[in-house]
Amino acid sequence: MKKMLLLLHVLMAISIVTFSQAMVDKKDSVNKNAPATKDRNMFGQGIPRGVTINSEGLAPGYVMFAVPNSALVYLINRKGEVVHQWKGNYGVMGAYLQNDGSLVQNAVDPDFPVFAGGGETGRIQKILWDNKIVWDFEYANEKFHSHHDFTVMPNGNILAIAWEARTVDEVLAAGRKPKLTPKAGLWPDKIVEIKPEGERGGKIVWEWHIWDHLIQDYDSKKANYGNPADHPELLDINAKDSLPPLISQDSMNILKRTGRARRNETPENRGSDVYHLNAIKYNAELDQIAFSSPSLNEIFIIDHSTTTKEAAGHKGGRWGKGGDFLYRWGNPENYRRGDSTNKKLFGQHDIRWIEKGKPGAGNLTVFNNGIPHRDRDSMDYSAIHEIAPPKDQKSNYLIEKGKPFGPEKPVWTYIAQDSVSFWSSFISGSHRMNNGNTFINEGAKGRYFEVTKEGKIVWEYLNPYRGEIRKPNGDPNSPMPMTFSAFRSTFIPSNHPAFANRKLEPLNPQPKVFVMPPPPPGDKK
Repeated sequence: MKKMLLLLHVLMAISIVTFSQAMVDKKDSVNKNAPATKDRNMFGQGIPRGVTINSEGLAPGYVMFAVPNSALVYLINRKGEVVHQWKGNYGVMGAYLQNDGSLVQNAVDPDFPVFAGGGETGRIQKILWDNKIVWDFEYANEKFHSHHDFTVMPNGNILAIAWEARTVDEVLAAGRKPKLTPKAGLWPDKIVEIKPEGERGGKIVWEWHIWDHLIQDYDSKKANYGNPADHPELLDINAKDSLPPLISQDSMNILKRTGRARRNETPENRGSDVYHLNAIKYNAELDQIAFSSPSLNEIFIIDHSTTTKEAAGHKGGRWGKGGDFLYRWGNPENYRRGDSTNKKLFGQHDIRWIEKGKPGAGNLTVFNNGIPHRDRDSMDYSAIHEIAPPKDQKSNYLIEKGKPFGPEKPVWTYIAQDSVSFWSSFISGSHRMNNGNTFINEGAKGRYFEVTKEGKIVWEYLNPYRGEIRKPNGDPNSPMPMTFSAFRSTFIPSNHPAFANRKLEPLNPQPKVFVMPPPPPGDKK
């Protein structure tokens, strides 16, 4: 155990200095005022925490985030003081505040089978302001597993991302190249609409499967044979053209002992999580769903107005295309209308529409995690993009024959002045605020900050909290390297209905901040 902890510290040090970076086109609207830093401490070890920037004239409101390695969700004020907490019974990945003060959150089921792609949750819960759990729905078995993100619809139903297991035979029959097929098969994603029933029940009232919208030009004998360039509304099943290197079981055991492999990961299922959807949002006005695939470096939009039967086909629904993609953006190489030089997104997270009444309403925002620098001697960096998909007067997404979906460039981009000091290679997110500023979660570091349109940071907070959840066998979860990391954080304005007739005063006493324990005696060498 001592050697393991030491190894984790060494790996952390190595990870901080081994990434590369790229510049955004100078014609984009980018930040010129953010303070520069000299390090690449992506996880924020050893830096000051709490509120570090607190400008005058800020929009009144609060910030909500799930405490890492904890069953707690905190609500803090602009001074960084915890004014409320929701306490569940499992670790929380993300939570969404409802008008009555309750949370709907995805909880990490501790003993789910089979799946191992990162972001595993398996449960969706509703917890009241007073911490009473009134709904606890499990969606995890050997055939499917909810993961990463979900969204709450206006009618109270839940749209959730889930893996579904497909065997090797099924995958090969769909035209996947054998060299791209893990021995355990693939786990393509689906989206399910869940109607909560009772305290633990849920009825699937609508579903969409990426499996129903595949094309390939590898095997002409298969029914889905065709030219991907002629069908941008479909996904080339061979678009992700590589698998992780084959490793032995001994090597896998070492990875698990050092905390670098998931609990259910095996040599046979490495690469089974082929698309790894990590974000989902619903637009009620358009009745459309947006989702993100960092593995494909693309975001997608589909029609929700279809029946489940229509969602499995290519016709029907308000937009007339069944369950096919209405729009996609980020990597036209996936549908043969571009190459690597046309790639816009790199492992992105948190796609969402800008809501009505906010500057940029109707556009999309996305956290672009790992943009490579054009200078190969430099390092990757992160950016926030606002994009305006081309549409006609009836809001149909436009694409020219033989060309990729637009736009060519975002209408707004935020990066750090030196680019390298704003960087989270995974998780993270952003959203537009009522005042036109953008709230950003630099996930790896647990850094939450607000920037103006011009890129000036007007508020900044680094989470100092971490919980004590343990593994199913009782062993502690190592705090390294993701000590303070957060999948999501959310700015909530003070006039939100959830706060009506509630006093939001600082808890007394405040929760204890996390202090990294010293290495065990004898590990200093």
